[in-house]
Amino acid sequence: MCGITGYIGNEEASPILIQTLKKLEYRGYDSAGIAVMRNGKIFVRKMKGRINSLEETLLENPLNGQSGIGHTRWATHGEPSDANSHPHTDSGGNIAIVHNGIIENYVKLKQSLQSRGVVFQSDTDTEVIVHIINYFYRSGEGALLQAVMETLKLLNGSYALAVVCSDYPDRIIAVRKDSPLIAGCGAAGSFIASDVPALLEYTRDVYFLNNGEIAVLYEDHIELRGNDGEVILRETARIDWDAGSAEKNNFPHFMLKEIFEQPKAMENALLPRLKKSALNNPVVDFDEIKLDESWAAARRIVIAACGTAYNAAVIGKYAFEHFARIPVAVDLASEYRYRNPIFDKRDIFIVISQSGETADTLAAARLMKQNGARVIAVTNAPGSTLSREADVVVYTYAGPEIAVASTKAFTSQMMCVYLLALELGRFRGHIADEPYKKYITALSAIPAQARRILDKKEIIQRFAARQYNKTKMFFMGRQFDYPVSMESALKLKEISYTHSEAFAAGELKHGPIALIDDGTLVIAFATQKELFEKMISNIREVSSRGASSLVITCDRVDSFNTITDEIFTLPKTEDCFSPLLSVIPAQLFSYYCAVQRGNDPDKPRNLAKSVTVE
Repeated sequence: MCGITGYIGNEEASPILIQTLKKLEYRGYDSAGIAVMRNGKIFVRKMKGRINSLEETLLENPLNGQSGIGHTRWATHGEPSDANSHPHTDSGGNIAIVHNGIIENYVKLKQSLQSRGVVFQSDTDTEVIVHIINYFYRSGEGALLQAVMETLKLLNGSYALAVVCSDYPDRIIAVRKDSPLIAGCGAAGSFIASDVPALLEYTRDVYFLNNGEIAVLYEDHIELRGNDGEVILRETARIDWDAGSAEKNNFPHFMLKEIFEQPKAMENALLPRLKKSALNNPVVDFDEIKLDESWAAARRIVIAACGTAYNAAVIGKYAFEHFARIPVAVDLASEYRYRNPIFDKRDIFIVISQSGETADTLAAARLMKQNGARVIAVTNAPGSTLSREADVVVYTYAGPEIAVASTKAFTSQMMCVYLLALELGRFRGHIADEPYKKYITALSAIPAQARRILDKKEIIQRFAARQYNKTKMFFMGRQFDYPVSMESALKLKEISYTHSEAFAAGELKHGPIALIDDGTLVIAFATQKELFEKMISNIREVSSRGASSLVITCDRVDSFNTITDEIFTLPKTEDCFSPLLSVIPAQLFSYYCAVQRGNDPDKPRNLAKSVTVE
């Protein structure tokens, strides 16, 4: 989950490396460092802490040179420290590398190197790589590229690597396996980075490296090679993201900005897929997916995902079963890959990942394909590994999401899942024309309704100011409100570090109620009208035991007035679509709690945006 970057060109490297690293800081921020080449030598600055600290150090003691590599770290092997920061160098300082990923056999490799007299300066798995490269390079195995290729044969695990050598100041070598890496060439030179936002300022034409591919960067061009060293000829991909979407603009944090971008993000997922039927009625039309007999004959849908995407998958379960009347199995991808799942080629297999690089989700998709399944991916990342390996890709079109805690990616994923469920329901004959039209009309109104919710953010802000210091916070709901409770609890624990838990409200008396006391806050979602009376009973049960409560609802406000501390009223929509709206005040609550506690909501501790390791 670390971020790596590299530059070689006609400008000073240090400012470019720092600027690109800032765009990758969501991938890790335990430490940061750069290595710059000048006059046949490699100069390294690295330190524990955020990139701003490194930037201040470089302002006082600049590193000059027109090529270099950089790194922002999410610690796996070894605590955050100056010594464990990247870049790492060989003993003579002739070779430097940065690395994203995990080398699984590093202990054995390290012991072998130590037996040859190599002295290690860090606790990382990464340092073994640079010493092995140096071993092959010094042993007469040929040029730097050959030494790197020989090294890769010994590595088990995942990696995106950038390598520089003082003997080859005119190039940077980069390679990937199971960790994302892109390379691009612009007017200022050639670049590599872990993700697109880092390069938007410098180039829009990039190569998305495939597993095993090597990029050799020169000042004016990039050479692609396979793992056998053979040159690969391929056109670049064009990135059309708005560069401004990766900036905070006037918002104090990316997370708040992205919460406010949700109406537009949902429109981006919805509007291009709405077409006019012969009767001039709106219908869903997925250019990506052509529904055929395999969809009609399907007996089951299987969805795998992790984290926030998993919560969107649970919404998908409710939606597909509700609209298409087809059974749905939802799996945590990290469990699916190991539990020897049962496959039926007639099933529909879907995986969801914001980044398209989530290691467990990729493994689940590959397992599906190995067993003959046709895999549909829902992702926000064109050119990602998942988008290239899946049989069909449904893009969410949410645009860059920089904050670690996902918001607009989640609502965009839900929008895509709802559209798929509606279309499948119509295709399989479970939704007639009039109800279908009603549902499409309701979905089309969601973005404007979301804007109305955001206009009332002060209600949530004031409530968070009163409640942020509660020691326990619980979220509960029924039916479609239950997975929203799961996502809301996840968001709160991610950025406020408050113990939070979600449960189906019907389970309250089956255990969770034992934890309720006057130090507890319960946030109850009550948007499923048929279950209002049940929710009223649940809220009374927690209130009578001293808990404070917030009810997020869309109707029957008078029913809750006397039993709760605060009510947030949503615009009215179809009950089944309420998660697209109800999650927004919960996101705002999490954000304001984090700010009240003095936390940085964009960079929560111990977390990173793209989880590319197990």
